Amino acid sequence: IHLFYCFYFLHLKLVFMFRVDLLSFGVFSAVSMFLNTLTPKFYVALTGTSSLISGLILIFEWWYFRKYGTSFIEQVSVSHLRPLLGGVDNSSPNSSSSSSSNGDADSSRQSVSECKVWRNPLNLFRGAEYNRYTWVTGREPLTYYDMNLSAQDHQTFFTCDSDHLRPADAIMQKAWRERNPQARITAAHEALDLEDCATAYILLAEEEATTIVEAEKLFKQALKIGESCYRRSQQLQHHGAQYEAQHRRDTNVLVYIKRRLAMCSRKLGRTREAVKMMRDKFPLLSMFKYYISLPKSATICYTAALLKARAVSDKFSPEAASRRGLSTAEMNAVEAIHRAVEFNPHVPKYLLEMKSLILPPEHILKRGDSEAIAYTFFHLQHWKRVEGALNLLHCTWEGTVFHEVSVYPKKELPFFILFTAGLCSFTAMLALLTHQFPELMGVFAKAFLSTLFAPLNFIMEKVESILPSSLWHQLTRI
Repeated sequence: IHLFYCFYFLHLKLVFMFRVDLLSFGVFSAVSMFLNTLTPKFYVALTGTSSLISGLILIFEWWYFRKYGTSFIEQVSVSHLRPLLGGVDNSSPNSSSSSSSNGDADSSRQSVSECKVWRNPLNLFRGAEYNRYTWVTGREPLTYYDMNLSAQDHQTFFTCDSDHLRPADAIMQKAWRERNPQARITAAHEALDLEDCATAYILLAEEEATTIVEAEKLFKQALKIGESCYRRSQQLQHHGAQYEAQHRRDTNVLVYIKRRLAMCSRKLGRTREAVKMMRDKFPLLSMFKYYISLPKSATICYTAALLKARAVSDKFSPEAASRRGLSTAEMNAVEAIHRAVEFNPHVPKYLLEMKSLILPPEHILKRGDSEAIAYTFFHLQHWKRVEGALNLLHCTWEGTVFHEVSVYPKKELPFFILFTAGLCSFTAMLALLTHQFPELMGVFAKAFLSTLFAPLNFIMEKVESILPSSLWHQLTRI
């Protein structure tokens, strides 16, 4: 496909040079004579061939984009042309792995904090929860975009540059990049056959365990190994950049294990134990900030509204409030609901069951529909337990002044797909018009070419009139 483009542009270049050469000799009429000898069949064949080539490129680009999520031409250009031009590919694995060391890690975490899409801190277990939906319906509950973000998170927080020093870590580094779930699980078992590996137990707990009890057992095994690795790397973290990267990775692993163990306790009904684990002082609280909600989130805003509504919701009546006005406590509850709705206007329709609820994704968009789904999935039961809370929400939320509703980001079509689609459509239209109206399109083609080369012909005439004939003769010979 690229050869077609190369030959096509080479042909245009040769034709252009030929025409310039003709113009330099002042025989522009020869071009007109050549164009006059072309029949309409030539124009039909030219535009039809261009349309066919553009269509083939469009089909291939669309297939490649649907399968791999990127443009083939763009990927080849970035991979092969940019290095030749002296550029650096920031999306390569080496650059992403190196950015997680030393000072680059701080900048990468800062860029994550400025991003709207965040990992869902209460995401479900793939093996014990998401896969149940697949078993029943035969459909995948997670999108490719969501799982791709999770794979990037796993590579960032569970791997480091020194993984090749330990065979198990080297295997897990490849496992986190594997797209096939069964291949990831097989790689985790291979790593455990070599030695105890905390990240291997994490992967098995997340994706192979079919119940929360099984996942909790695997996470407890991972916790023992993770604490041992953390203590070992903590003593060596100041001996060099390599040891510092290992300590950062071990901290991430330990924090993740404790958070997921707390999730298991919560799902198994041991709420006090889950709260205690979440309140424990983690080794490095700055690393833990990634896993919890932002200072302002739908969970915080709507929980604050629920706490204020709990004090007045059981006795709240719209008719009575319209007659006597709102009390101070009722006004505080209504204002808290309005603040929550202003932050995320998607939540009330899910809480009031006006929209169908689905499984929450692994990543959410702050103030978006995905965050509303994630919040409602876990907290709808709390609103139902408070008598009158949903009634108060139903009576007051529609009076809120909404912000511009945010949407979950969708991957835009690459430029080359749009370009080839437009080129294919344009050339196909020209071929059809040329076939139906050959004489008229021939007149248009000749007029277009004459207009296109008129400025160049004018410049060449001016140059001929200014430069001496002898000098111009020498230049044309060169």
